Amino acid sequence: MTDLTPLYEKAAHYLSRADAVVIAAGAGMGVDSGLPDFRGNEGFWQAYPALGRAKMDFTAIANPAAFVDDPSLAWGFYGHRLQLYRQTQPHQGFELLKAWGERTKHGWAVFTSNVDGQFQKAGYVHEARHPIEECHGSIHHLQCLKPCTDAVWPADDFVPEVDPDSGRLCNAPPRCPYCGGLARPNILMFGDGEWLEQRTYTQHHAMQRWLMKARQPVVIELGAGTAIPSVRRFTQRVLNTPAARLIRINPREFHVGSSQAVGLPQGAMAGVLAMAAFRA
Repeated sequence: MTDLTPLYEKAAHYLSRADAVVIAAGAGMGVDSGLPDFRGNEGFWQAYPALGRAKMDFTAIANPAAFVDDPSLAWGFYGHRLQLYRQTQPHQGFELLKAWGERTKHGWAVFTSNVDGQFQKAGYVHEARHPIEECHGSIHHLQCLKPCTDAVWPADDFVPEVDPDSGRLCNAPPRCPYCGGLARPNILMFGDGEWLEQRTYTQHHAMQRWLMKARQPVVIELGAGTAIPSVRRFTQRVLNTPAARLIRINPREFHVGSSQAVGLPQGAMAGVLAMAAFRA
């Protein structure tokens, strides 16, 4: 078995010299909290057997057309996810990452392709010193399906009731408060030309202002692969800062192409906990 000690020591050194911590998280970040992994039809259909029986893959249901063609099934899928994310407790790695960031001069920032709101649930609060950019939106916010307006609003008042056998929403779906039409999650879906990006756009500009202050940022990238490379692209942009460093934690795609980076072949929580033993 490979001794990873030199890699942990290198990662700890990066953290010790950093003036800011950038947490860049993909889908693998939530797996250790018990959230499902949607890679491949087999795992997806195991999590959503009703969609498996219908031979609907993730791209077919995570699509605005599904809300037009079959709203109760589309909201059954997203309603189940909304309840799951509300109930899931973030793993210990969230707390450690936040604490490391708060020790630095400029604090922490979060860039995530996840729509689950787990960082906010773990106590991360978006503000000037601590920007959070959710590049694909958030399931905890809604918008009009049409859309009739540019408004985006919290989904707090919607409590979905989903039939586990059919995978369909049993109660009334959320409605747009402006036109009365069907509402949908404010999430960037596949084939989506109607996503209202203003909320994420505002987050993006807050992130850019924060990054301009950092001179020696360390990017801790967790569970972000190359299949949907949104997080990887963001990481690469931050690394254009000459003194930036990268710690990539990924059980499969952990390779790095620079001497100014370290790759840890582990899951998100395991990697962060292992780093903690070397972090003074």
